Amino acid sequence: MTAVGAADPGVADAADQVRSVWSFFRDPRFSTLFVVDLWERFSFYGMQALLFLYAAAPVADGGLGLGAGTAGALFGLYMASVFIAGLPGGWVGDRILGTRRALLYGCYFIAAGHYVLAVPARGTFYLGLLLIAVGTGLVKPNLPVLFTVLYPRATSALREAAFAVFYMGVQVSALLAPLVTGLLGERVNWHLGFGAAAVGMTIGVLRLVAGLRRFGPEGLEPPNPAGPATRRRALRRTALIVAVAALVYGADAAAGTFAVEHLLAPLGLVALTAPFLYYRHLMRRPEFGAGDRARIRAYRWVLVPSSLFWLLFSQLGSSFVLFAREHTDRGVGSWLVPASWFQSLHPLFLLLVAPLSAWLWVRLGSRAGAPVKLAAGLLTSAAGFAVVAVAAVLAGSGVVSPLWLVLAFLCQACGEVTFGPVGLSVTAEMAPRGYESRLIGLYYLGAACGAGLGGQLSRLVEVLPGPVYFALFSVAAFAVGAVLAGRSARVDRRLRIGRTRVHPSSIAS
Repeated sequence: MTAVGAADPGVADAADQVRSVWSFFRDPRFSTLFVVDLWERFSFYGMQALLFLYAAAPVADGGLGLGAGTAGALFGLYMASVFIAGLPGGWVGDRILGTRRALLYGCYFIAAGHYVLAVPARGTFYLGLLLIAVGTGLVKPNLPVLFTVLYPRATSALREAAFAVFYMGVQVSALLAPLVTGLLGERVNWHLGFGAAAVGMTIGVLRLVAGLRRFGPEGLEPPNPAGPATRRRALRRTALIVAVAALVYGADAAAGTFAVEHLLAPLGLVALTAPFLYYRHLMRRPEFGAGDRARIRAYRWVLVPSSLFWLLFSQLGSSFVLFAREHTDRGVGSWLVPASWFQSLHPLFLLLVAPLSAWLWVRLGSRAGAPVKLAAGLLTSAAGFAVVAVAAVLAGSGVVSPLWLVLAFLCQACGEVTFGPVGLSVTAEMAPRGYESRLIGLYYLGAACGAGLGGQLSRLVEVLPGPVYFALFSVAAFAVGAVLAGRSARVDRRLRIGRTRVHPSSIAS
């Protein structure tokens, strides 16, 4: 398949040429974006596998020497910052840089962040995290936008098939990243593990630079360019924030009083308050009619469970890793399996259960509404935490079979493949016209809130007994899932999912 669009005029539409999954890769533009996405996700899941373990490792072993609770909080807030950065990252691509340059600069930032983390120095660690978070915030919202120009006249089925191939790439990265970075980080050197993603992102950057010329003018200019006054205002605010942060933390470091808690506190405050402030902003939009406001009010039944779900997800890279390291029998003969390798179970199970999930939803049809599916995702994830709680009881101060964690990760994968796609689909479908992207931004802010709160709750792992810690998460998820399931019909009516929209002013609240 040859490239289509402005770069290759006169070529037949891609929809007429795609005959199999592999035929997508005949378009060099698709291959370019696929490679970039593959390595960006390798970066993300590599960090998920290593960050907690490195932060909690003793200084004598090359780690940061943080307590398990503080290391969990650091991991959770790192995840939250990645979600939050997507909002300004999308705005920069839409208003300032254009999609292509925003994507390219994002890849530069991620690669630079991993090179900084590869340096064996504690002083540069947080700078590396900041660079990766900023870069991911630029890549995450802008790559899908550039992807849509590949098949401008394609059917929905073709676009869904193309996105499915991308999703496969994400899971391949999620499967391989913990194996590679975990082996290097835990067995050789932590910074070598972080540096593996730097090499991968360099490959992605080189492929992107070489491949962008095939896109013609697409994505070169911002689709909704900001005026000079808006640009100056954004630059002043950004410069002010950077200057204040540099001054405060520079003085803190110079005085020898810097502690990681000084960094986590403001990040946690942003993660916990941002979704509520943005929700309030949306509710005050003057162009919304009564029907739009009613749907957005009902959206709280999606936003709150979503925050809880991603709170549970944030534990996979912290408390689950801790349980794998401390209470799981990892011996295979004379060899000890790296604790980070258990992170590969989640994407492996996602790849296995995703087709079954799609088949099940098709068979159920309208008999299972979106709120029921969301509740099922929460309940399944809750079951995973119940499994670990039981394993923690059996472990005591010893170790248990790795099959307990295998079963727990299977439950989490079933929960994500149920909850994740449905949550995004509901958000896009119920959003007021013209506000789809902003509602999806709100969805990710809710995810950031959950990840940030989950990071803070990780501090309890040093205070509560293991069975109690995991049981609390399980009970909370079971309770919210049960309530959502019981009110599913009412929530479905309020969201008006699957119903034809009419003018907002004609719908009563």
